[in-house]
Amino acid sequence: MTGPGGPSRIARFAMAVAWSSFLCAGVLELLVFAVVDPAELRWFGAAPIELPVQAVYTLSFLIFWGVLALASSLSLLLVNLPVDEVKPARRAPGWPR
Repeated sequence: MTGPGGPSRIARFAMAVAWSSFLCAGVLELLVFAVVDPAELRWFGAAPIELPVQAVYTLSFLIFWGVLALASSLSLLLVNLPVDEVKPARRAPGWPR
């Protein structure tokens, strides 16, 4: 943490990207493997993938998470958010003139 204000702007964006892409990767994996049987997967239609089912789930989750994190990061880069500005302290009315 940096100072009393909490995490920096970049840290907040990184947490937002990582957490949202993690949740979406979980949902995407549920949707994909509700339809696809990991034991029946083949490398481009030829040789079967000789990995345990749990390894296929893990690798696919990590791939989904990486792609979704990249998409979220690009979205944040394309949105031009203003920099957190420090507001000047309030001064008494009429001071200084």
